[in-house]
Amino acid sequence: MKERLFDYILQLGDNSLILGHRLSEWCGHGPILEVDMALTNISLDLIGQTRNYFQYAAKIEDKGRTEDDLAFLRTDRQYRNYLLVEQPNGDFAATIARQFYFDSFHLLFLQELVKSKDEQLAAIAAKSVKEVSYHLRFSSDWLIRLGDGTEESRTKMQEGVDDLWNFTAEFFLMNDLEKEMAAAGIGVDVQALEESYYAQIQEVFEAAKIQMPDYKPGQIGGKDGMHSEHLGHLLAEMQYMQRAYPGMEW
Repeated sequence: MKERLFDYILQLGDNSLILGHRLSEWCGHGPILEVDMALTNISLDLIGQTRNYFQYAAKIEDKGRTEDDLAFLRTDRQYRNYLLVEQPNGDFAATIARQFYFDSFHLLFLQELVKSKDEQLAAIAAKSVKEVSYHLRFSSDWLIRLGDGTEESRTKMQEGVDDLWNFTAEFFLMNDLEKEMAAAGIGVDVQALEESYYAQIQEVFEAAKIQMPDYKPGQIGGKDGMHSEHLGHLLAEMQYMQRAYPGMEW
């Protein structure tokens, strides 16, 4: 159980880490200063969540590895993040679509994780709920603003929603690890969240005058280490300093 819990915590931390890095790429490039700062702050929130997860994982593993080792010294096949969060930023509308899809799930997930029998995971979730509530408010507001805006902004927002829709399936297809953790009362039964998730995003789409894609999403693999080419490029940048100068500390 100790090893399985370690793997489960890594999966949770990897999602926050990879999306946090993606959002950090917007720093200095946001469409307006307020949005630039907001995206950077959301990135910092996610990296902070990653630190909480990885510090706990390192303690459980008890092999001398640190949070930095877990973040920077694994290969792409050892990451267990959703395919959605590793997708490139694209334009601002695409970033908002990706963020909205993840935030909508993330908040539902954390609201269940606070009930975990693992007190440390429950505590991390309780702290993160406050942050992710803001993340969802931000991404929802911008999706509505762009969707119910000009013809150009609505077109770009619809394209972002359509392009990333297929990745939402992975949230709810449980692998063996997730089933084991849910059965033990430690993890979350994500299948039980599916109906609420799609009802919630449909409500926001209607407010934004955005059409919900009409096919069943099905792109999966990230939770089992099967990633798109985008993760390799992301890790090459993210891990460069730690690999070039092993053991370096700020």
